Amino acid sequence: MPKKLESVRIVEKRSRSIVKTISWRTLGTIDTIIISYFIIGDVHFAMAIGGLEVFTKMALYFFHERAWSRINFGRAKETPIDYEI
Repeated sequence: MPKKLESVRIVEKRSRSIVKTISWRTLGTIDTIIISYFIIGDVHFAMAIGGLEVFTKMALYFFHERAWSRINFGRAKETPIDYEI
């Protein structure tokens, strides 16, 4: 007899959102510092720009991520399986 398929709902925890925020922002900050250095030519000023934006953009990303975790747009709808084949 085949196994009955079960619907599984995946929920992201806040800790996952925090780790994703930090990893993404690290990459973004390195990018900002490099771009700032090429435009301005001063490594200290480029680091200051990167140092400031890392905190503002982490906060923005975290709240953006948490808002999207509550929105069902683009997610497959759960359908109960009421029969077996």
